[in-house]
Amino acid sequence: MSIQPAAIVLADGTVFEGESFGASPASGITTGEFVFNTVLSGYQEVISDPSYAGQIITFTAPHIGNYGVNSTDEESANPRCEGIVVRELSRRASSWRAEGDLVSYLEQHGIAGIGGIDTRRLTRHLRDNGAIPGAFGTASESELAAAAASAPGTEGRDLVASVTTAQAYTVPTSSGSSRRIVALDLGIKTTILRNLAEYGTVEVVPASTSAEQILALSPDGVFVSNGPGDPAAVAHVPETLRALLGTVPVFGICMGHQMLATALGGTTYKLPFGHHGGNHPVRDLTTNKVEITSQNHNYCVDVDALANVEVTHRNLNDSTVEGFACEELSAFAVQHHPEAGPGPHDSRYLFERFADLMDRSAS
Repeated sequence: MSIQPAAIVLADGTVFEGESFGASPASGITTGEFVFNTVLSGYQEVISDPSYAGQIITFTAPHIGNYGVNSTDEESANPRCEGIVVRELSRRASSWRAEGDLVSYLEQHGIAGIGGIDTRRLTRHLRDNGAIPGAFGTASESELAAAAASAPGTEGRDLVASVTTAQAYTVPTSSGSSRRIVALDLGIKTTILRNLAEYGTVEVVPASTSAEQILALSPDGVFVSNGPGDPAAVAHVPETLRALLGTVPVFGICMGHQMLATALGGTTYKLPFGHHGGNHPVRDLTTNKVEITSQNHNYCVDVDALANVEVTHRNLNDSTVEGFACEELSAFAVQHHPEAGPGPHDSRYLFERFADLMDRSAS
């Protein structure tokens, strides 16, 4: 493993010194928006989540890479994050499930990393100042500072187009169910597809697919997936959903939650540093139960002014909207990730709720 002195320079001029690992860009510079994730395990699932396109992930867990990587934990075939930041990189992988080590995995996928960073200090800086663009690498500090100053954030960027599938494909049902589900891929995770396949055959289609093309597949329900970037920059998906609402049941997760809210006339706004982790408490207002949830998003929705929409879930940390339903249009969505991957499984009942909604609509 080749390790060289490296540094992080944020757009506000803050500097952190460390050591490089993983892929080595020819310029010696990696840019993106710095965010932090608080999961204690599941680093491979986080890195391979397409929702991190355009971002550099800071892991708050101090020891990363200790159990290696494997093909089962992949959330996408091509990880889209820009890079990762760790406190201490494990020197060896030890797990019966390991098929390789983290550094080789990063090199294979062209992802740069930087270690030896005071991630506690960096996380506190991001909490105080919000997610912020920056650069890291082996280039000089002045070169990194220039790159950081011009590095784009996620606001105003349609990153869905860079991660959605180019061609439609089918995921067979794992239960023998006759339901047909069309999944609009905005950056869908493999674990979501596994959960959906328990309730029917899943036809995964590109984000640009029209309502007419979706209805031509005769779906029992339409699922709108997670994805990266600014939801306000993805105008075509809410237009598609408006044409589907009232015709077929719709279920959205994360970016899908934001797209459905926008289709119903709601708005989105950016959180200071987002929700990224596997321990966020959420209250299901329909049952009054509290769930510990997996989350990965920078944006939230404001649906309070919408007619005929019921807020079903609230984040107990900051009271942001975590879910809503529109009964008359057979549609609902949640901001958190019921499939987890990584994270707790408290919210997986929502896939069953989607199946029940499809069955009621068909009867």
